[in-house]
Order: sequence, then C-alpha cells, then structure tokens
Amino acid sequence: MDNSGKEKEAMQLMAEADKKVKASGSFLGGMFGGNHKVEDACEMYARAANMFKMAKNWSEAINCLNQAIDIYTDMGRFTIAAKHHITIAEIYESELVDIEKAIAHYEQAADYYKGEESNSSANKCLLKVGHYSAQLEQYQKAIEIYEQVAMSTMDNPLLKYNAKEYFFKASLCHFIVDELNAKLAIEKYEEMFPAFSDSRELKLLKKLLEAHEEQNSEAFTEAVKEFDSVSRLDQWLTTMLLRIKKTIQGDAGDLK
Repeated sequence: MDNSGKEKEAMQLMAEADKKVKASGSFLGGMFGGNHKVEDACEMYARAANMFKMAKNWSEAINCLNQAIDIYTDMGRFTIAAKHHITIAEIYESELVDIEKAIAHYEQAADYYKGEESNSSANKCLLKVGHYSAQLEQYQKAIEIYEQVAMSTMDNPLLKYNAKEYFFKASLCHFIVDELNAKLAIEKYEEMFPAFSDSRELKLLKKLLEAHEEQNSEAFTEAVKEFDSVSRLDQWLTTMLLRIKKTIQGDAGDLK
C-alpha cells in the first residue's frame, strides 16, 4: 500500500473512532456497554496512528495518540497512556527533532508509570529526560534526575551496576557548572554508594578534576583517551567532556 492509501485508511479509522466515542457518550451507550465502544475507539486511534506513521504524517499520528491518551487517562488506564506518550516522544525525538516536546512526553510517561509503581519503566523515561536536559544545558534538572535514578537503582542487586554510570553522569553535569560543586558531589556519591569508589568512572573524574585545577589540557585529554581505550565513550559523554575541557583556559575545545 502506498502512502496515500495508508493515509486514507488512517483517516477512515480515525473517523470511525470519533463516531464510537460520540456514541458511547449518549445515554443509551452509557447503559449498554459504552465502555467497550470507547476501548475499541482507542484501539482504532492507535491503528490509525500507526498508519499515519507509516505514511510519515507525524502530526496526524500524534493527534490520534493524544485522542487515545485522553480516553485512557479518563478510564484510569495510565500504563497504556504512558506507552502512547513514549510513542509520541519518539516521534518528536527522531522525526520532528523537537527535543523540548520529547522531554515533556517522556516526563508525562514517567509520572504515569510512577503512579502505577512501575519504577523501572519510569526510570527508563527519566533517563531520556536527563540525557536531553543535559544536552540542552539544563544541568540542574539533569543532575536531579541522574541522582534520583541512581538512588533508586543502587539498592536493587540486578541494577546496582548501573548506578555508578548515573552517578558518573550527574558528576559530569556538576563539573560543567562548577568544579568545586563537582568535588563535593563526588564525595557525597562515594559515601552513599561505596562501589562508586572503586569504579573506573570515579578514577577518571579524579584525574579530570586534577587536570582542571592545574588548567592542564594535555593531562585532561590523556585521562580521557586512557578511559576511552577500555570502554568507548558515546556521543553524550564526549559532548559533556568537551564542554568541561572548554573551561580550561586557552583550550581549543577538542579531545585530540
């Protein structure tokens, strides 16, 4: 089916869903199983949204998902509403590249998951919010999120290993803002989570702090290279480290 065909089918589904929603609102609908009509409508909205996505008609897709979200939240079905928020966030993230809007939808999904006690799903959404907030230089917000997620994972034997990564990311955000703050934060994290003390991440942070204090770009770059040769730095970490390195006087701002 070509795009216009998909779009046509999506439009029909959407119109049918609208009709069902209207019908369920009537007095008789309410008495005779209006609820499942509304659920059918929600499923139709979701199918229409998929069709619109395939046709790359992003705004109609988002519109359909929002319709479904409104109904699901009215019904108190927050888990499925959260899933739809994530789908919208992903469209903003990769197709429309509106990161502020993606953040808002991930935050909403995280709230719904928290309300349903689905903490690991909530944390996944929060990590996205932290990631993008830091990219947008909203460091305070990113720090709060990374600390929160680190603390909720450090007591979980299965996820404990990840906590040091989140404390590391929070530390880097602190470091970009203020060197002294970073020092204090790192000490606090070590106390809270002793496993952080032995981590390669912490050893790197200490070397970077030292290099920064001495305003020594070469030492900074060496420490980063050494860390990178064992575990590759991703784009996000590289960006944050570059931002820190730029605060060293006379630095050209690359990691060569």
